[in-house]
Amino acid sequence: MADIVKTKVLVVGGGPGGYVAAIRCGQLGLDTVLVEGGRLGGTCLVRGCIPSKALIHAASHFEAMAHAAERPLFGIALDAPPRLDFAATVAWKETIVDRLNGGVGALLKRAKVRVVAGWAQFSDAKTCIVDTAEGPLKIQAEHVILATGSVPVELPFLRFGGRVISSTEALSLPEVPKRLVVVGAGYIGLELGSAFAKLGSRVTIVEAQDRILPLYDAKLVDPVRRWLERRGVELHLGAKALGERDEGLAIETIAGEQLTRPADAILVTVGRKPLTEGWGLQEMAVAMDGSFVRVDDRCATSTRNVWAIGDLVGEPMLAHKASAQGEMVAEIIAGNNRRFDPQAIPAVCFTEPEIVTVGLGPDDVDANDSVIGLFPFAANGRALSMAAAADGGFVRVIAHKGSHRIVGVQAVGQHISELSASFAQAIEIGAVLEDIAGIIHAHPTLGEAFHEAALKALGHAIHI
Repeated sequence: MADIVKTKVLVVGGGPGGYVAAIRCGQLGLDTVLVEGGRLGGTCLVRGCIPSKALIHAASHFEAMAHAAERPLFGIALDAPPRLDFAATVAWKETIVDRLNGGVGALLKRAKVRVVAGWAQFSDAKTCIVDTAEGPLKIQAEHVILATGSVPVELPFLRFGGRVISSTEALSLPEVPKRLVVVGAGYIGLELGSAFAKLGSRVTIVEAQDRILPLYDAKLVDPVRRWLERRGVELHLGAKALGERDEGLAIETIAGEQLTRPADAILVTVGRKPLTEGWGLQEMAVAMDGSFVRVDDRCATSTRNVWAIGDLVGEPMLAHKASAQGEMVAEIIAGNNRRFDPQAIPAVCFTEPEIVTVGLGPDDVDANDSVIGLFPFAANGRALSMAAAADGGFVRVIAHKGSHRIVGVQAVGQHISELSASFAQAIEIGAVLEDIAGIIHAHPTLGEAFHEAALKALGHAIHI
């Protein structure tokens, strides 16, 4: 017979939504149990956001040294090309994952959250069995927070296995593939494809739509496209992947020609889907919205005291959205009046160069009822001083014409991700162009481009 644990709150999933929800529940004095079948931290920390950014960082250093071995860079030259011990790179990446994983565990312990390692299987909306190393454990809760996250989408003609891999396997390859074909030109495919191109892979990208990063406007994406072309990345846009062949991946080009692109690894990054199978969702009687769990603006499901957050409830499928929802739900359970109604959620592509989008883009607004200010990095002193001005980077601000209220900010350029909080904050607090124009921005910094973009929208930029 299974041991029985009764608790106020049961959180299922230890990713950035689940562990934040559990920690906040603990801080609020709620008796909380967190069930996680893998490592604490979830996809983002263990096999997604964090390890991929570590790999991108290492790849950039390697590429810079390789260039310095070919020709002097800033007066710096190397007498021989750098050597890459990719196993050591992966091992370094894992030290970061281990440190953060341990940190999450310590934070949960400090918040007095009980962590149960195992896979939850629900028999009804408030009861699950977890097969732990010590035997089955039955957990009954007053409130359940579902935070099971998402998994990579698998194509029926390109099943994962062997050289056909998802982003998870790409981050732990034993060596850099000499030839890498990436199926899907969204942010995951381009981030990893760019990193492996820096590490020396011959990269081919196959995308069914007619451009890379199809969710973003062409001007924003253009610097990334140009970087890929300069690095010799082979782009097949408007093309279809047909299936694996002995020598690589068979594709059909936009012109109808069938080709086979040679590949040592085929990375499939055509999206992610909510993890709704294998843990008894069907036993919980919650309403669905397509493949997602339906929730209201408090993240409440159709079943009383069952809550769902993060990737499980729909787009945007971003870690920081999940964390914000998890914190909110914890406070609602504790009796606070909260709802999830952000004005904007920032999204970042860690491509080369990076892209940030917050709020509405130029295709989302009426051109006759809006003003747009764009300031190029080519006119920014900090960008010039770190050789980040020549790749076409810029900051663009979109505001309502009558009120000057900022409704969107987009930017592309090196290290531009670090300005995402400033962009989101401006929209969240309802800032107008004059607010940003009136703030003294430190010089020399990339943030001055935000200031100048606001001035440009007002018609009096200083440095262009």
